[in-house]
Amino acid sequence: MTGSFLFQAIIFLTAAVICVPLAKRLGMSSVLGYLLAGVLIGPYLLGFVGQEGEDLMHFAEFGVVMMLFLIGLELDPGKFWRMRRLVVGSGLIQMLLTTVLAASSFWVIGISINSAFAAGLAVSLSSTAIVLQSLKEKNTLKSSGGQLSFATLLFQDIAVIPILALLPLLATARFHQPANEHQLLPETIPAWANTLIAFSAIILVVVAGRWIVGPILREVAKTRLRELFSATALLLVVSTAFLMELVGLSPALGTFLAGMVLANSEYRHELESDLGPFKGLLLGLFFLSVGATINLPLLGQEPGVFLILLLVIMLIKSAVLWTTAAIFRLRSDQNLVYTIGMSQIGEFAFVLLSFMAQLQLLNPKEQSLGMALTAVSMAITPILMLVNEKWLLPGLSKRVKSEEKAFDDIDEKHPIIIAGFGHFGSTIGRFLHANGVDAVYLDHDSDQVELLRKMGFKVYYGDASRVDLLEAAGAHEAKILISAIDSPEANYQLVETIKKHFPHIKLFMRAQNRYDAMELMDLEVDKVYRETLDTSVRLGVEVLQTLGHRAYSASRSGRNFIKYDEEAMLELKKTRHNRNQYISDVREKIQLQERLLKADRAIAAAKDDHAWDAEPLRKAANKLN
Repeated sequence: MTGSFLFQAIIFLTAAVICVPLAKRLGMSSVLGYLLAGVLIGPYLLGFVGQEGEDLMHFAEFGVVMMLFLIGLELDPGKFWRMRRLVVGSGLIQMLLTTVLAASSFWVIGISINSAFAAGLAVSLSSTAIVLQSLKEKNTLKSSGGQLSFATLLFQDIAVIPILALLPLLATARFHQPANEHQLLPETIPAWANTLIAFSAIILVVVAGRWIVGPILREVAKTRLRELFSATALLLVVSTAFLMELVGLSPALGTFLAGMVLANSEYRHELESDLGPFKGLLLGLFFLSVGATINLPLLGQEPGVFLILLLVIMLIKSAVLWTTAAIFRLRSDQNLVYTIGMSQIGEFAFVLLSFMAQLQLLNPKEQSLGMALTAVSMAITPILMLVNEKWLLPGLSKRVKSEEKAFDDIDEKHPIIIAGFGHFGSTIGRFLHANGVDAVYLDHDSDQVELLRKMGFKVYYGDASRVDLLEAAGAHEAKILISAIDSPEANYQLVETIKKHFPHIKLFMRAQNRYDAMELMDLEVDKVYRETLDTSVRLGVEVLQTLGHRAYSASRSGRNFIKYDEEAMLELKKTRHNRNQYISDVREKIQLQERLLKADRAIAAAKDDHAWDAEPLRKAANKLN
């Protein structure tokens, strides 16, 4: 029974259900959860999965194929072109230097030059899943360090495709294809012929994607059968992968190109939504299979060699990343975020290492060692990020504080402090200043602070949740603190700091949505402002005016809508944790709100309602004349 498909499915799913939530709870990525699950059930630990784990890998690799197709779909050529200098510059510098240094290290310890270079290419990649998720959670994706990380990762994701095409050329002067019953090419072909076939297949995928796939999807969409569209999307991915397999190339190569070709089509978002669930499931299966194939006894035989290799690789990557950030003139704090966040080996290395093993560029021992190095480097990254956040950055900020004269002595003391001086905060600051009200401005992005100072804004660098910074900004004398920070977690921390150390200050907090606003209200914040509410209502007011409603009547209706919505939110926050009751209450409040607004419209218009509209006044004046 233990060898049956259903039993194996139960083992894999149970391991994922237990380990992935545990990894997320510990602040790690889901990728690490899947790897841990695979290690636990693998033949080298609990033994629930044996040789079939390697067989399952061939099926699970299709998840990587789908991931690359969806990455291709997400590549907006316009955005890439706008960021081309940052993407190509940072990515090229980082990958070239890392590959050369890592390959040299591998060659020194006895690995052949071709294999060392291939392994160096795998090591040069960082984890898109871990880095982007961490930047989003900490609200630093828009910082200079976050933008440089995004640009470098984008280049790496694109570089995977030429790397997959290059690896067969590194295998040998005459390319030996792995045994494949579907392959049309002979087992041994010249390298130049393989390259020519590769380019021909790529051109075919591009042409078919532009001129054939679009019309087919258009006809399928006319049927209005979602399951048929999903089947067509799967057929597109499978067919492209099979074509690449027929000519001896990586299936991921063709699907990535197909995704890029369809990135600007009208079916992009539908393809993403239909294939997303398949990609997630198969990718999880892939990482589970990778974990199950990590040879733990091998690591136990030579733990010293493993630790030295891990240290050397991460030091090489960190040195190159720091140099890259310095070339792009990042400040030290942003450089630390970039360097430590990107210092691991990425999940694409698993794909490349598997492909290298198929091409016999790496023997089984070297492949197992490479996969273990990748998994462990990814596992310790969240720990390094925590050390950076808790100890390195605060220590660095103190040194920066002593070096920067403007921050060393905040000689301004105003009744208002504004935390966060991005688009939202700067709008508030400019409005207050235009009305004769000055404030102390704080922002945690040092490069943004420097840019704003060049533009004439006297902004101070620092984390507004730090008590010493708030004291330097005059929090003891201030009357109001306005938080324009767009991270809910950062706002919650700031509220706790203010309530504990400066309880006299009135808090005016930015909220992303209704649920964020309710959380802040639970913390007894004085004023909460949903960033989309006023703008949405103002748009609706202008639509009413365009349709012929009087300006004052439309504006009054907008104010009443906000008033009723704020009153409803006070009641709804009491039941928001009871889903069924909350939904029922929302429906009731919406109906009540509509009845109140209808009653307002039924009231006779005030005699001066027309005073906001110039056109009726002109008509009245013309009649008098």
